[in-house]
Amino acid sequence: MLDIWSHYPNVAQKLNTVSSLINEHLSTDNPDVQQLLADLSQEQGKMLRPGLFFLFAELGDSHEQNEEQLLKIAASLEILHKATLVHDDIIDDSPLRHGAVTIQSNFGKDVAVYAGDLLFTAFFELLIDTMNGMSMMEDNAAAMKKLLFGELSQMHARFNQEQTIENYVENIKGKTAELFRLACLEGAFFGKSSPETTQIAASIGENIGISFQIYDDILDYTSSSRILKKPVLEDLAQGVYTSPLLFAIAKKPQAFAPFLDKKQDISVAEIKNVSNLVHKLGGVKDAISFAQGYTRKALEDIDKLPQNKITASIKELTTSLLNRKF
Repeated sequence: MLDIWSHYPNVAQKLNTVSSLINEHLSTDNPDVQQLLADLSQEQGKMLRPGLFFLFAELGDSHEQNEEQLLKIAASLEILHKATLVHDDIIDDSPLRHGAVTIQSNFGKDVAVYAGDLLFTAFFELLIDTMNGMSMMEDNAAAMKKLLFGELSQMHARFNQEQTIENYVENIKGKTAELFRLACLEGAFFGKSSPETTQIAASIGENIGISFQIYDDILDYTSSSRILKKPVLEDLAQGVYTSPLLFAIAKKPQAFAPFLDKKQDISVAEIKNVSNLVHKLGGVKDAISFAQGYTRKALEDIDKLPQNKITASIKELTTSLLNRKF
């Protein structure tokens, strides 16, 4: 879980505390519910959003910071992320996430829906505890709304061969990049950085998030289930057409129509044929270049910040996200 943060020991230590804090907020005396909550709290990924939050908090004035507040806000970001993943797994009927059996697969869809909702309540509790009455409450509400609209827009676009790269980017700005934006914004804001730095941090976060999602979609076409610890090409099977496919379709739509016209009835063999076409027509290469463009935008904004060890770490992490294998 914390492998990506091994080069940032200060952040890694705080993330361990955040994990413990999440465990505390997802516990109950009810034995029938406790196992579910334990599974929710123990399922951990890269912790990117709270990690970025702490990195950007280090740009500010440490003497003015409230450590307990920072830890709780970081926990709120990860809990919100967890809630969206639980609901994603329900919609996609995903059996695995990070190699572990999903909540919906283990407990059933009905229970998983309420589990995701329960995570939202834990998120709200932490917001009330840390920023009640502050303008940042509005930012969180707006971010959550944008996130949900992004998910709904993606669902509406399922199996749509006419969607464009521009449509795709708008969707991921909501469903993925918005939470990255919020994490970097809040890190700078609650880290007591200047308003200018805080605004730049938000832009950096959005571009990191867009690049991250594009590359996540690329891995679906270039990696394996063993490495990703989830089914590959699952999005394609579900009718979610991501950047490698969209770039390839734009070049030769007639080559894909016989397969994609089958929608949910497409076979495993036909999905592999589509994947081969994507590679042949340069869809993966085009998507990599596209992701690199957003990474460059993030790096350009990082260069606008005061240059020190912290900004060097932010730049290093931003670059490394394009070289990951999972």
